Amino acid sequence: MVDQTDRRAPNRRATVQPVTPGQRAAQAARTGGEPTLEFADMVPYDAYVQASALHKMQHPLSSDPGEMSFLMVSQIMELYFGLTCHELRETQRLIRADQIWEALAPLGRAKLHLEGLNAAWQGLRWMSPADFNRFRNLLGEASGFQSAMYRQLEFLLGLRDPTLIRPFRRQAEVHAELSAALTTPSLWDDVLALLARRGFDLPADLLDRDVAVEHDPHPLVEAAWVRIYDDASPDNHLRLLGEALSAVAEEFGDWRWNHVKAVQRTMGAKVGSGGSAGLAWLQRSMARVVFPELWSARTAM
Repeated sequence: MVDQTDRRAPNRRATVQPVTPGQRAAQAARTGGEPTLEFADMVPYDAYVQASALHKMQHPLSSDPGEMSFLMVSQIMELYFGLTCHELRETQRLIRADQIWEALAPLGRAKLHLEGLNAAWQGLRWMSPADFNRFRNLLGEASGFQSAMYRQLEFLLGLRDPTLIRPFRRQAEVHAELSAALTTPSLWDDVLALLARRGFDLPADLLDRDVAVEHDPHPLVEAAWVRIYDDASPDNHLRLLGEALSAVAEEFGDWRWNHVKAVQRTMGAKVGSGGSAGLAWLQRSMARVVFPELWSARTAM
């Protein structure tokens, strides 16, 4: 998976010039503390954030004013999916290097990004079935089910279904990225490998399994977490890791539940735009648990 930030980096470096603290102080002295109002080229903020480009990416298909909310909230969610994936991949890198304490920071950020993702649903709470029906037909077969970045997020969290990358077969680059993500260990796979390195007795067939297949909960993984949580000492970084992972899983679960509620509110039990059973399909998907042994272990604690 190629990071989207890396793709944009060359253009960014060509238009944004680094400024040192000394240069900032000198500029403030010249202007008497007033903001700079003249620039030789593009406003630096726009060059860095690409705000002008972002605000040209909304192309409503109807004249209904509410469609803009639906479109922009969907785009905001896409950005949060990508940002959360970025943090989880950094978490993986650190866990693979046995840097548990350091991995807590990107996990904490991922949790906050998921909070922002959940908050985005508030922008659609106004939408009734009548509101959605004014432009829904224009979407054709377009559906959030087809979000490639959401699939990346699911794969990172360990929810894996190879059939769900089939819609992207004619988008060669996207399909290749999803195929690579599907055959790369998930964050949970990396956590299990970490537990094995720390001396917990996990079977070889669990550690060496085909990672493209969704992980089945295992009693020895649950037992490992019971042992970890039994040690409440402040230097038990595995326990802190468990809590950080639980927070991420909880926020992600909240997003899925908010999705269910949004569908109930706007379209009831109608068939989904992408051909799925809509509400029923979403409800069934919630039965797949992220980091399952972290939750089942709580019964035995």
